[in-house]
Amino acid sequence: MLGANTPVHERRANFRDLLSGNEILQFPGAINPLSALLIEQAGFEGVYVSGGSFSAAQGLPDIGLTTMTEVVAHGRAISRVTNLPTFMDADTGWGEAMNVARTVQEFEDAGLSGLHIEDQINPKRCGHLDGKDVVSTSEMVKRISAAEKGRRDDNFVICARTDSRATEGLDAAIDRAKAYVDAGADVIFPEAMRDLGEFETMARALDVPILANMTEYGKSDLFTATQLADAGVRLIIYPVTALRLAMGAIKNGLHVIKTEGTQVSVLELMQSRADLYESVDYESYSSFDSDIFNFSQIGHS
Repeated sequence: MLGANTPVHERRANFRDLLSGNEILQFPGAINPLSALLIEQAGFEGVYVSGGSFSAAQGLPDIGLTTMTEVVAHGRAISRVTNLPTFMDADTGWGEAMNVARTVQEFEDAGLSGLHIEDQINPKRCGHLDGKDVVSTSEMVKRISAAEKGRRDDNFVICARTDSRATEGLDAAIDRAKAYVDAGADVIFPEAMRDLGEFETMARALDVPILANMTEYGKSDLFTATQLADAGVRLIIYPVTALRLAMGAIKNGLHVIKTEGTQVSVLELMQSRADLYESVDYESYSSFDSDIFNFSQIGHS
């Protein structure tokens, strides 16, 4: 009730423990606090928060238009309600080295368990679009070094994303990843890998966990968790899946209401009132009120 019961430091330690284990981790993308609750209730190991989903929810393209303050507020609202580690997209860190260090501390203060920073130039683009440009390796090393120096909780996970596969090739992406690990990255996010073999090559070249982005309609096929685990991947994110599911259902439902004049034919596709109340633990709030206000006031003459 009223948010997560597990303290932030325990969620971060849990994230570290999960990453150091042998099991594949699946972090679906939450689009709001309610969807984070559903992710936890479905039995997943963690919650991911996508910058692309957040941008789209604001009616904006994923080109770096959202500010650090907006993103942190969004992350805080999600991390507040879930007992799971919350891992969030920090784009390019919103500025130079000092800005990146501040970004890490703002994310820490918001209750997040980790973030990833990418090596694209500003303005950034979606990782699975063509026409991306990346900064130099030395510039990205500065970003990661600044993030590591800004970190106050050793269990806060810093992940480095490289978009260089599309522009420089796999070998160059591996070289960059190694440099980012040397600078302090705990996890490597190789964006837009072309096949399972590329994931496996990347994983074998590094001594830190790697992440796979299973976004729909992207450069990578939608591999199963078992396939990715066999390729050496430790963490899978599904950044926009929940948003696409929700928006597809909303668009269809609005069409039905417009054409049929009622929502009756799509009722079975909706979350029921009872399920919603169970998801937000409505009963515990009612019990809380009953306990607090269950007293008699003695009058005084």
